[in-house]
Amino acid sequence: MPSTDTEPMIHEDELPGEEGSLKPKPEWEPRYPGCGRLDGKVAIVTGADSGIGRAVAALYAREGADVAIFYLCEHEDAEKTKAIVEGEGRRAILVPGDLGDPNFAPRAVQKVIDTFDRLDILVNNAGEQHADKDIRDITDEQLRRTFQTNIFSMFYLVQAALPHLKDGASIINCTSITMYKGSPELLDYSATKGAITAFTRSLSQSLIEKGIRVNGVAPGPIWTPLNPSGGQKPEDIPKFGKNTPMGRPG
Repeated sequence: MPSTDTEPMIHEDELPGEEGSLKPKPEWEPRYPGCGRLDGKVAIVTGADSGIGRAVAALYAREGADVAIFYLCEHEDAEKTKAIVEGEGRRAILVPGDLGDPNFAPRAVQKVIDTFDRLDILVNNAGEQHADKDIRDITDEQLRRTFQTNIFSMFYLVQAALPHLKDGASIINCTSITMYKGSPELLDYSATKGAITAFTRSLSQSLIEKGIRVNGVAPGPIWTPLNPSGGQKPEDIPKFGKNTPMGRPG
């Protein structure tokens, strides 16, 4: 049996953790008509209640995929994503739980199989970050928790999903520009993103003979609940993303 020794989640309760609380609102809407590229496919998208995960779920649904929305506890946001997928004429299920818990992945993936009877795409998008100016401020609990959420969860989900993935299936892991550029206040987060990149490259070699593609995506600054919910210092939020081409405040 997997270990149940899971570090508790870290919540910055004084800050908004839900997309509905963000101002300005993120732009997630698909901007083009779908062309059926994912017709009949089933995708798991972690962190699909908001941010990048919601945008992925919306786009996948527009292209014809049914979507399993994995998320932690932001039920209202998750229901909104479910409505978005269903609005595109596709099916969606909500699968709440702690991705850092090794016991969660087998149950969650089985729920997807029981509902849709197949799995074609796994998008490992969920993550957490906590800004610290001094490495000495990173507690052991935070270090363990960040690694559990950001990289351990990917191992757990791939292990659970692999028996159901067939030739032509795809795994997409969300890493970060911080893996390449670094971030002085996101030391533990950046370290996990480096691990994700190495994991992605190694897993792609491991699964190529099975016909399963593994790719990574390394976004720059994206306006999601991750940032005001402890990922950025409050004083840094007004200039968030300004150092990117065509960047806008917020």
